[in-house]
Amino acid sequence: MQKTIKIAYIGGGSKLWARVFMSDLALAENLSGEIALYDIDKEAAIRNAKIGGYINKNPKTKSKFDYKVYDKLEDALADATFVVLSILPGTFKEMRSDVHAPEKYGIYQSVGDTAGPGGVLRAMRTVPIYEDFARKIKAICPNAWVINFTNPMSICTKVLYDVFPEIKAFGCCHEVFHAQEFLTCVLKEIKGINVHRSQIYTDACGVNHFTWMSEAKYGDIDLLALLPEFEEKFYDEGYFEREGKSRFEFKTDPFAYGNKLKMDLYNKYGVLAAAGDRHLAEFMPNTWYLKDKKTVENWQFGLTTVDFREKQQAERIAETIDMAEGRKEFPVVKSTEEAVDLMKAILGFGSIVSNVNMPNQGQMPQMPLGSIVETNCVFSNDQVKPIVSKPLPSAVANLVYRSCVNIDTTYEGIKERDLGKLYVAFANQALCNTLTMEESYELFKEMCYNTRNYLDDYFDLDGYFKK
Repeated sequence: MQKTIKIAYIGGGSKLWARVFMSDLALAENLSGEIALYDIDKEAAIRNAKIGGYINKNPKTKSKFDYKVYDKLEDALADATFVVLSILPGTFKEMRSDVHAPEKYGIYQSVGDTAGPGGVLRAMRTVPIYEDFARKIKAICPNAWVINFTNPMSICTKVLYDVFPEIKAFGCCHEVFHAQEFLTCVLKEIKGINVHRSQIYTDACGVNHFTWMSEAKYGDIDLLALLPEFEEKFYDEGYFEREGKSRFEFKTDPFAYGNKLKMDLYNKYGVLAAAGDRHLAEFMPNTWYLKDKKTVENWQFGLTTVDFREKQQAERIAETIDMAEGRKEFPVVKSTEEAVDLMKAILGFGSIVSNVNMPNQGQMPQMPLGSIVETNCVFSNDQVKPIVSKPLPSAVANLVYRSCVNIDTTYEGIKERDLGKLYVAFANQALCNTLTMEESYELFKEMCYNTRNYLDDYFDLDGYFKK
């Protein structure tokens, strides 16, 4: 069975994700068609289209696509089977404020794109863009499946459904995959059994970057029950789980971590937090894991600075140029991502269960209906059905519930262009819990003005802050 499809890739000039996606598509059998690349940085999209041409010539390639760059979003969306959304809302100037402005108040952020002060400001820049995406998808390709990769994941997914309730959309994140990889390491170290993460069953639920596993098994082996013995061996030293990487990778790589924070949360709550330590830390009170740089070091993860991100992007751009000009070979290899597998299931090539972000229809009974939650879902022919998750312990459910309320309040404030409501959501972030109301207000004001180039069309900053 051969399927001819059109994929509209919005953010098609991506310095990394587009290339990963294109490689996975090339290795997927029985597909062909067009990949429509649209990006406000057209030159970057053109480079990816050139790389696509080299992919088509690679002997490993099983499915070939026509890569086309579009000047207009509307043209890229026309007749799309799938729409992939993967954008960077703002520049490193705005990200520098998101991540580093709160540090003068003793608030450190390891990521700054989902929770905490940085997550709120990034959402304020992103939602208006996604409102436009949703309106155009509704008008141009209402039957397309929409896959979101942009953070903050929960709010991006929420705006799509709020503007276009009939949309067929879900948000993809790989954090649970890495937690599954961690559990395969536990199985290997304690039982001597080597398996791929896909061979274990996990019941994960929560909100994006703050999911929890209440059950994890390999056959009849309860993997969570193995954690105490694993901790006896590796808690103090740390254990990074990524295949092909040293378990001490966190000592040199600012994106790596020792899973010590994850193990500490398991000891506290009895269920396994299913995201990387850098993300998990930002949902907890700021004195727990992010009190200062020494505390972060002791918990074996890093504060990813914007300086590092700028340097990394410059390296990726240089690499992309070399690939586009044929000076460097593009490696066509299967990634650990599942987006293409999910697409194939939707197209009728079997079924698959994976964790994605969708509105709560009851799959997490402990959370508000309509909030965006991350749970297992069944993907099959033109449908995605959420699976009801196991209840979380009440203490964990309360933590996740607070996050749901913060996300929903943030979204309502942006939708209504209500800075007062947004300030409430900002001040209620767990990372802001040591600030006085005056301090949180001043920080919110400073961060809004720092990113006002993206806000002035939607919010009356002067009218609110100069009352």
